[in-house]
Amino acid sequence: MLLAAGRGERMRPLTDVTPKPLLPVRGQPLLWYPLQALARAGVRSAVINTGWLGDQIEPVFGECFTPPMGHAPEPAWADAASVQLRYSHEGRGAGEALETAGGIVRALPWLGDVFWVAAGDVFAPDFEFSAQAFANFQNSPCLAHIWLVPNPAHNPLGDFGLSNKGLALNMAKPPSSSVSFNGNASPHAAQHSNALFTFSTIALYKRAFFEADWCPIAAGNPDGVKAPLAPMLRAAMDRGLVSAAVYDGLWVDVGTPERLAQLNHG
Repeated sequence: MLLAAGRGERMRPLTDVTPKPLLPVRGQPLLWYPLQALARAGVRSAVINTGWLGDQIEPVFGECFTPPMGHAPEPAWADAASVQLRYSHEGRGAGEALETAGGIVRALPWLGDVFWVAAGDVFAPDFEFSAQAFANFQNSPCLAHIWLVPNPAHNPLGDFGLSNKGLALNMAKPPSSSVSFNGNASPHAAQHSNALFTFSTIALYKRAFFEADWCPIAAGNPDGVKAPLAPMLRAAMDRGLVSAAVYDGLWVDVGTPERLAQLNHG
C-alpha cells in the first residue's frame, strides 16, 4: 500500500492545486519512485489511498503501472512486471484523509495477510522491497517490521529505538542537550543503546497487527475513523512485536518546498 492521501500543509502553496504525491521530482511525480521500486521487486499489485485532490492521482497512474525497462540495467529489473493498481478514495476533491492507521484499515480488505506500506511523499529511489525481507518477516513472530533512518535535520531527536536483537523500541526522546548544533544526534548519544532513529514510513505489516486490541478501528473502517499509526506501533513495541532495521540509503521526507527544490537542483 502506498499512502497518498495527506493534505501537505507544509508544502503549500504548491499543494493548493496539486496533491503532494504528484509534485515533480527529477522529472517524475513523487509517487512514481515507490511504484517503480515495487515493480523492480516483482510486486504485482498495490493499493493507493487518496484524499486531498485525490481525483488527480488515478488519471496519472491508471489501473496499471508499467515499469520503465529502459531506465535501469538488467538484472535489476529481472523480476519486474506491471503493478496492478487499486485506489482507496478517502475523500473526493478536497476530502479529508483518515490518517495513516485509518487509511490502512480502510484498505485492509484489498491487502494480503502480509503487505508492504510506504509513503508516497518520501523519496527513497534505491530502497529494495526485498522478497527475502518479506519472507523473513512472514516467518517471524512479529506483527510489524519497520525501517529506520538516521535522523534528518527536521527530526533530530528521532522516533524509535533499536535493540541489539533487532527489535524496535518505544523509548522517550533524549534531552535536547544530546543534539548537536547541526540538527543531528551527537556522537556521544549515538554511541549509546538509547539512540533513537527516524521512522522511514517504509514497513511490513501482518493483517493481525490491525486486528489486535491496540487498533481502535473496526475492520474496513466503515465509520471513517481517523487514527494515527504511531500509538499502535508503540503499543506493539511494548510487547516485543515490532522488528526493525536501519536503512542508510538516500531518503528524503519531501515535506517542504525547500526540500523539493534541493532534490530538483541538487
